[in-house]
Parts: sequence; structure tokens; C-alpha cells
Amino acid sequence: MQRITCIAKHVTAGVDAAPNSNPLAAVPTAASSPIIDVLRGKIAKLAKERSALKTDLLKEYGNTKIQDVTVEMAINGARSIKTMVTETSDLDANDGIFYRGVSLYDVNKALPKAPGGESGLPEAAFWLLLTGEVPTQDECTAFTAELHRRSEVPKSVFDTILAMPRDTHPMTQLATAMLALQPYSKFTAKYNEGMKKNAYWEWALEDALDLVAKSPVVAAFIYRRSFADGQVPKYDDKLDWAGNYAQMLGVNSDEKFKECTRLYLMLHADHEGGNVSAHTTHLVGSTLSDPYYSWAAGVCGLAGPLHGLANQECLDWLLNVQKDLGGQKPTKELLTAYAEKTLASGKVIPGYGHAVLRKPDPRYMLEREFAQKNTPNDPLFHLVDACFQAIPEVLAKTGKVKNPHPNVDCHSGQLMYFYNLRETNYYTVIFAVSRCMGCMAQLVWARAIGLPIERPKSVTLDVLKTLATKK
Repeated sequence: MQRITCIAKHVTAGVDAAPNSNPLAAVPTAASSPIIDVLRGKIAKLAKERSALKTDLLKEYGNTKIQDVTVEMAINGARSIKTMVTETSDLDANDGIFYRGVSLYDVNKALPKAPGGESGLPEAAFWLLLTGEVPTQDECTAFTAELHRRSEVPKSVFDTILAMPRDTHPMTQLATAMLALQPYSKFTAKYNEGMKKNAYWEWALEDALDLVAKSPVVAAFIYRRSFADGQVPKYDDKLDWAGNYAQMLGVNSDEKFKECTRLYLMLHADHEGGNVSAHTTHLVGSTLSDPYYSWAAGVCGLAGPLHGLANQECLDWLLNVQKDLGGQKPTKELLTAYAEKTLASGKVIPGYGHAVLRKPDPRYMLEREFAQKNTPNDPLFHLVDACFQAIPEVLAKTGKVKNPHPNVDCHSGQLMYFYNLRETNYYTVIFAVSRCMGCMAQLVWARAIGLPIERPKSVTLDVLKTLATKK
């Protein structure tokens, strides 16, 4: 088995705790730093306002119906049923994702940037999701430094990863690593001590910040161990959170790769609460499982082919199309014929359509703008561009597709591939590093406004038939 080399700062030195002991020698105390005090104060103020709104809504409108549920909704995965609360983001069918009421286009413009960069910093988006405010440059700089301070990963976590076969899927390694971090949960330690309910969110926040800080270190470790020489480039706390992750991957030293990584991680951070990874994290967290247990479950959901693996499947499809074209220049006409043939054979075209969106995914459009500016001569981009011109019209003509437009997965793979990150079964790990921010912000807010354990009622098909017939 390969030996992994990491800098000492990010591997806890010394002897690990005995198997059945708590690795934390004492009950943790709250982190104390100026930027965390500011963060905690902003969340506390907003939580008081939102909790009061929740109380008023329950009191005045608790029995008010906001939607009728159809048989189709009940059978087809509770699609579009409004039955949970997520404070951090919302998904509009026409305009896409909004972070705290701000469209992704405007978020990308407003967020602080790396020196000379144009992509909004993802840790700044995390701050926005947590507080409802775009951070100032000073706040963002201090917050980045705080995440660097929390980035140390216990040696036991790396040992756990190394105990698995090297060809274990990267998402399996990541989910296992999240569980290996769980014994270090500050939330669990404080819960076992007997903390009050109004303190739940503060200790969920502590774990959330630790998880977001450590995730890129663990993810880079998995990449270098699985696909490279096992040597992890030195952690650079002079870089921003995403820029440091990009350089730890060690696949490309181009500053544009760091910019691409920043854009990707910012765009994928949150997607309201109904998607599988967010909903799973929310569901498990509603039992008061700590953020490590909750996010490990979310990672397992993200690993599914119908969720986080989509960008991998889209790239694989594009590479197969490129091979089939045999060197021909991709054009709208050529791709129209190819798409029609694909559909006629009973196959699907991955990356087009969305469960909620009815217009082109703004995340796709932002990545398209980046690619047009930074990868204009890439043959794979030419293919993506031809698909963008041809496929929506082909799908629309079938009359069977509610949204024939591309989603973000159509473009993500092309950008990663261009910058030499070509191991497609690692792509979902990058997705997870990003989505961790949104899921953790959602979990903090679920505790901040006191959302209860989630327990929907299920029915059998016979009961559903009876209810539908009576209706």
C-alpha cells in the first residue's frame, strides 16, 4: 500500500485514543476568535428574528393548506411537495438557485474575490448562507484564516482511509473518513454533557466549521492516494480555501485552475433542501445526530448515479460522442442528427433537463461564460457548445421533456478535464467538498430555529387508491 506524506500541521501527532474512549480529552469549549464572535453574533441575531417568524406562522397559519398533494407526487418521490423548511437557499423554476434571496449571478458578482480573480470565493458564499449577509473583504479574509486554523485532520482519519484497498471508490473513502472524524464531534461531547436546546446551533456550528475546513484536506488526500504518487502538496494557508484545495490536488499549477475550482465550489454549495444529499443530511440531523453522522449520510446520497454522479456520466457521454465523431468538427447540424439517433435508439442524453428548473441552469451559464473566456480552443468545449445549440431543440420536439435545457452537469466535466483532472470517478468528491457548505449551513439553521425530528407519513398503494377514489 502506498504511503501518504502530508505536512505535520494537518496530521494530528501522538498516539490516537483507545478504540472505546472519547478522543476529546475534555468537553470542548467554544472557539474564541474575533471573526467567530462576529459570525456567532450575526447568526444569533438572525435566528431570533426567524424563530419568531416560525412561531407566528405556526400560531396564526398552522392549519392553512399551502398545496394539494397528487397521486403522482406521492408515487414519484414526493416531487415538488412543499413539506420542509430550508432557510439558506431557494430554487426558482425560472431563475435558478438563490442564496439567501440573491441570484447566483448576483452572488458571483457581490462576493469577495481572490487577488486578481473574477470568481466569488466559496467560503464567502458559506458566510452568506450562514448569516444572510455578503461578507466584507476583511470578514472574508478573517473567515478564510479561521478555516485554515481548523484544517488539521487527526492521523486516525488518514489511517482509516489507508486501511481500505486503494481502488475503493473515492466516495466510499470520503464517507468513511467523515465517520472517522465523528469521535471528534464537539456537538456530541456537549450534548452528552447536557447542554440546553438553545445552545444546539452553536455547537452544530462548531462542527460545521470544522467539517468544511477539513474536507478539502481529506479530499486531496484521497485523490493523491488513489490516482497519483501518494504525495500531497504542502498545505498553503496563504491561499484562499478553494485555491488551496486546487493546489493540493497537484494536477495543474495554472491560476485559472484555481479560479475554475473557486467557481465550481461556489456554484455547487447549496441547492435548497429537497435534493437527496441535503435532504438526507437534514433528515439524519433532525434526530440530533451530530453534523459528522449527518453529512456522512449526505455523502452516501450524493454518491448515487441520479444525484452527484451526473457530472461524471455527462463527461463520459461527451467523450464517447467525441470518439464517435472521429475527428469531425462538432456542429449544430451534426449534433442534431446524433441526438435524434440517440433518442431513436431508446437511449437518454445525460445532463439535459432538471427536476425543478424550466430554463437553462444559471450554474451552467456561468460555467459556459468561464469556458468561453478561458478554454475557447478546447475541442471538448466546442463539442459542449454544439450540444448546447442542438440538443434543446431536439428534446423540445419530442414533446415529452418539461425542461430541454442543459443543467450544470453538462459543463463541469469539460472544465475539470481541460485542467487535467481526468479521473471521472473522483468528480463527485469535488461536488461533496462544495455541497458540504450548504448542508452544514442548513443543519446549523435547522438547530437555530428549532426544527423538529422529520417523520412523514407513508401509505400503501391500496390506501392511496382508496383515498384517490374518494377524492
